[in-house]
Order: sequence, then structure tokens, then C-alpha cells
Amino acid sequence: MVNAILIDYKLGNLHNIQYLSTTFTGAAFDLLKKYPDLVSKTEDRGRVLEALANKPLAFASGSQLGYLQQLIYHFPGIKLIRDIKLMHKQTDEIVRLMCHEGVIWSTDAALKSLRVPILTAARLGIYEIVREILDAYYYSYCFWDENGHAIFHIAIIHRQDKVFSLLNKLDLFLWEWKAASKVEKTDNILHLTGRLVPSDQVPGAALQMQKELKWFKAVKSYVHPSLQEQRNGSNKTPKEVFTKEHKKLVKEGEKWMKETASSCIVAAALIITVVFAAAFTLPGGNDNDGTPNFLSKKSFKAFIIFDALALFSSSASLLMFMGIVASRYSEEDFLEYLPKNFIMGHIALLLSVICMMIAFGETMFMILSHKWLPLYLPISFVGCLTMILFSRLQFPLLIEMFLSTYERSVF
Repeated sequence: MVNAILIDYKLGNLHNIQYLSTTFTGAAFDLLKKYPDLVSKTEDRGRVLEALANKPLAFASGSQLGYLQQLIYHFPGIKLIRDIKLMHKQTDEIVRLMCHEGVIWSTDAALKSLRVPILTAARLGIYEIVREILDAYYYSYCFWDENGHAIFHIAIIHRQDKVFSLLNKLDLFLWEWKAASKVEKTDNILHLTGRLVPSDQVPGAALQMQKELKWFKAVKSYVHPSLQEQRNGSNKTPKEVFTKEHKKLVKEGEKWMKETASSCIVAAALIITVVFAAAFTLPGGNDNDGTPNFLSKKSFKAFIIFDALALFSSSASLLMFMGIVASRYSEEDFLEYLPKNFIMGHIALLLSVICMMIAFGETMFMILSHKWLPLYLPISFVGCLTMILFSRLQFPLLIEMFLSTYERSVF
């Protein structure tokens, strides 16, 4: 019974995060701490590690938490986040026990029990397992899969930056990993990087294209210049492989960018029309000399300031998005030019909406500042809901684009 709980981790009823945390990892961790001889055979250890390698959600590296959840994760205060973090710690400890406690790995035992877990973990980006297995048996970096790829190649092919960074720190890069075979004319690591890897974790074709370009440039800066022009069995250089593999993604990214920019152009043009008209149709009207009747009120001055800010920011947003629509959409444009215009355009558009609603609120305050003052608060509340709704729809995409554009290099 105990061995079944520890080894058969891949049972179908262990998909729920809370159940996995409170039922499996806690029980397995306690049993292993009290009875370390439960898994005495190296084959059993390999089965447990292989099962764990196929459960990314059990590790911090495999859990796709939102930005707010990531902040809470480091300072647990909510039960669900606390349970997830506890599960990760317990799973890490189980991996450590399987790799180190009461075992000295021979070459045959490591090849039989550790090869599949470390290759699977490298493919799925579970660097915790990769790290522990490398610590337990240093030469596990030499294990190859059926395609002739070691963990180094797998990390590149599947864009697992955490695994790659771990290998970089361990200084395990061998020349035979980088170069192609001159006899068989196989792909070198830059050819492997040029392959397209579909991903469901990157929202939008433009963002995925940006990530692919960053990976290719990072690996290109790492390899020897002679490898950058080396040809593979199809007589193609790495750059030619990249261009061919990503041709469809460039078209999809162009379509996504143009559709998004066109929608934002309509919104920015509408805001320009409204705030421009408001600047010449002042609340309270003008006297015979053309002087605004509410000129002496502080709220009128605030109205003028925020109305002008709304006009300027929406105009800037319009120009940014027009630049996106008119772009030539080459591969290199997806790296910085398009994302930066997208970010600045969205920030300007978001600022224009906020300023427009503040100007509207100041107008309502001037008009309703007498006996209708109780209506001011509910109207302002509705205006705030509008800003929150717009921010809720645009802010996640803006943050994703910002982090993708300005995050540190893969290396």
C-alpha cells in the first residue's frame, strides 16, 4: 500500500492541485521521512522520479501563476497559495530523498533509473529535478534520448530557459553539444534553435515571435561564429532554417498586431473627438465676453487640465498605433520596434481614458454642485467602473508585452 502511494504518482485521480498537495505529497513526504527504506531499489527511485517529472504542477517551475498570485506566493497569506507552496516544498524534498538519501549511483543504475526522469524534466522545464539528478550523478548530463539529444539540446528545442540557465551555471557546455557532425551533417544547436516550437503559454503570435527571436539571438551570441553559417543536411544555415520555420508565424503576428492596433485606433480617435469637442463646449457656458462662467472654480481648472491631457495622450496613442499598422513587418520588427510601439500606445490610450473620465467627473461636480450633489457620487462610481473595466481588459496584455520586451536575456 505504501509503495503504491509513493511510486504510482501518475494515477488519474491526482490532477486536482489541492488534493495533490494535502493528500499525496504530504503523506508521501511524512512516510519517507519516517521510513526511508520504503524505496530501497534504484528502479523504484527511478519510477518515482519519472512520475514526478511528468507532473509539472507539483513544482514551482511548472506552476503558471498570475502576477498577483506570484506576489502572494512569496508571502503566503491565502490558503490556496499556501497549499500550493507547501506542495512544492514537499515535492522538492521527495525528489531530494529519491536522489540522495541512502543511495550511491553506479553508472548502470543511473542510466536505467535517472535517464528518463532527467530528460522528461528538461523537456517540461522542471529544473528542480534536473538540478537534483545532476547533483546526485554528475555525468547524467551525458544521457541522450532516442533522437540523439541531451538535456542541453532538449532545453533549447523546448525553450526551457530555467533549465538552460542551470546548465550554464554548471558550465557543462561541450563543443560536441554545440557543433554539427561533419560526417552526417546534422543540425548544430543554432539550427535546433531555429526550429519553430508551438507554445500555448504565450498569448498571441506576435509575443511568440518575439520570444523565438530572443532565443535565436541569445544562442547566436553564445556559439562560435563558424557555427552561425554552418549548413545542415538540407544545405541550410541556421538563419535560413529560422526564416523558413517562422514564415507562417510572422504572418499570424502581423495579422494579430494589425487587428489589435486597428481596434485601438478607433478607440483613440473616438476619445480625440469627444475631448476636442468638450474643450470648445465648456460646462456652464460663456458670458458675453466669451469668458467661461465657471472660470473661478477649481474644478473647472482641473477639467481643462485633464481634458487637455486626454487629448494629447489619445493623439500620441493614435500615432503609435498608426505606426504599427504601417510597419513593414520584417522578422526583426517583432523584437523591439513593434512591441515598444504597442506598449507606449497602450499606456497612452489607458492614460487618455483615465484623464477623460476625470474630466467628466469634474464636469459633473460643477453642474451638480448645488441641490443635485447627491447624484455626483453614484455617477463618479460608474465612471470609475468604466476605467476599471478598460484597465482589466488591457492591463494583462500590456504587462505581458512589457515583461517579454524588457526582461533579462536568456543567458
